Amino acid sequence: MARITISLIKADVGGWPGHSWVHPKMLAYAAEKLADAQKKGIIIDYYVFNVGDDISLLMTHTKGENSADIHGLAWDTFREITDNISKRLKLYGAGQDLLKDTFSGNIRGMGPQVAEMEIEERPSEPVIAFAADKTEPGAFNLPMYRMFADPFNTAGLVIDPAMHEGFTFEVLDVVEHKVYLLNTPDESYYLLGLIGTPGRYISRKVYRRTDGIPAASVSVERLSLIAGRYVGKDDPVALVRAQHGLPAVGEVLEAFAYPHLVHGWMRGSHAGPLMPMKFVQIEPEKKTAMGPRMTRFDGPPKIGALGFQLHDGYLEGPVDLFDDPAFDYTRQLAAQIAEYIRRMGPFQPHRLPPEEMEYTPLPKILSAVPPIEADEYEAKRSVYLEEKRRAGKVSAPQPTQQPTHD
Repeated sequence: MARITISLIKADVGGWPGHSWVHPKMLAYAAEKLADAQKKGIIIDYYVFNVGDDISLLMTHTKGENSADIHGLAWDTFREITDNISKRLKLYGAGQDLLKDTFSGNIRGMGPQVAEMEIEERPSEPVIAFAADKTEPGAFNLPMYRMFADPFNTAGLVIDPAMHEGFTFEVLDVVEHKVYLLNTPDESYYLLGLIGTPGRYISRKVYRRTDGIPAASVSVERLSLIAGRYVGKDDPVALVRAQHGLPAVGEVLEAFAYPHLVHGWMRGSHAGPLMPMKFVQIEPEKKTAMGPRMTRFDGPPKIGALGFQLHDGYLEGPVDLFDDPAFDYTRQLAAQIAEYIRRMGPFQPHRLPPEEMEYTPLPKILSAVPPIEADEYEAKRSVYLEEKRRAGKVSAPQPTQQPTHD
């Protein structure tokens, strides 16, 4: 059989209400669009789902990665949903992830998140599609390390001879646009030295060292770096293959049993726990799944996982893999962490450090407060204090014409 490509493409094209959820009509429209593409032979199979206010399009086909046909289909679907539903219903942030006006052959760099893998199907091919909301692509750094490099998480690294040679991590520096290839376990410390800075170094792909087969793919688009301003958090997606010389499904999921802190949450400016969530409703006959809502402080950051068995390019499933009491404690712990860190209010480490706030409206707000050279101030402190007393309040900056997508 021909090699199969799995494409997972996601975008935020309107929230209902605010940044909390997607409107059911949006998923229905996307499913109809992909069903038509399936009839035309563009794709083999598909599934449409959401986590929070992001729509994810999961598609299988034989056109390879970065296919203009597949990326164009996703772009047209997001654009039509924006024009026909989001704008008509005045949904919040209609089309906010679509940063370009026209499609140019590849959706990368245009706003939507993309994770793809071209594979040869094994005798049994379990695949897990992950989608996260209110966070950044680096949120997957720690889970990917746990899955493929941490024997305390993945027993197969010790027990399964097929995994003894380890894995190769492809890490992208999204600031300088450089790629690092690092092998585990040999270069684990170097790997951790990079991916421990998740806002810059992102584990983009993982390969099995013995034969180079792709094991995982993570979206890496940083919207602020594309647009040059804050236009919403990136909200990444990921694909992970499991079993037969790769981590078992349970080992993949175990990586999310501890709700680690990630960046994003309210206005893309706060740290919070990544909470694994069950889906609200799954309708296999319609090929849609309604995911969790974003509520407290527009969050907390959440992730959903849908499991499929791939056969001849067709997606058998899904199974809601976080819909299990085994993850209830994780969710409760995440809620406790959220309660604790929310008490920090506008202070770090809850609010992100200055370099992460660069693309938010905060620098413009702070520009209204002019600083004084320290030596100058110390020499004339009483003069400056008197001037300040007489001056009254600082004038607030005027709002920009460009929406901030708070």
